[in-house]
Amino acid sequence: MIVSISGRRALITGAASGLGRAVAVTLAQAGARVVICDIDDVGAAETLSLVERAGGSGIAEHFDVTSEEHRRDLFVRLRDESPRLDILVNVAGIDLPGYLHDVNLPEFQRVNAVNYEGPVMLMSEFLRQFPAGTRGPRAEIVNIVSISAITVGSGALAYNSSKAAFAKATEIAQRDALEFGYHCRIQGIMPAAMDTPMMHRWGIPADRMMAPEVVATEVLNAVRRDDAAYAQNLIITPVNEPDWPR
Repeated sequence: MIVSISGRRALITGAASGLGRAVAVTLAQAGARVVICDIDDVGAAETLSLVERAGGSGIAEHFDVTSEEHRRDLFVRLRDESPRLDILVNVAGIDLPGYLHDVNLPEFQRVNAVNYEGPVMLMSEFLRQFPAGTRGPRAEIVNIVSISAITVGSGALAYNSSKAAFAKATEIAQRDALEFGYHCRIQGIMPAAMDTPMMHRWGIPADRMMAPEVVATEVLNAVRRDDAAYAQNLIITPVNEPDWPR
């Protein structure tokens, strides 16, 4: 059974470009009111324009997923505008090259803050809105984890390890939500190579990458899926997948 998301509010991080932008437009076309979050204000405004041109509605927010102040203030502000936020899609991520022999601690910590720590804390902030007994449609969290969580990429120590941690956190979070009766489902998606700005540095041919809209459609499918199932770190790859070492 397909569940409608018309009129529901969806917060998408990293929505100024790439996959985050595609998710915002796709959910808005399905009727969601989107909250476009990014540190790139210009890109976020462009995403909002695309959402509106597609017939959707939303707002753009300057937001740094690593900032406790930003996380707290955003939820307070959104709760003042509407009783609840229904959907969270954690897309924000960065990729700084580095090997073990030349790892740079500040850069390593920055990657983990954006890709793992910040999204986990954002999940926690979101989940607390939906304790056991909450009425209305079930809330949804979808985490964009990346196939890098289970592959071994050269020169991607910080990125791959942060995504591996995020994959495990997603599984644990879903179990926590079930154990304590939270009215929220938590799912993970592991895309392979996508034609996005972050992937361009790897030099992968375009015919071996997916359009971000392909993965955005899977996000939509995840939040519209009925109560009988959930995606636990669903892997999505292009037909001509690069030969990732595992």
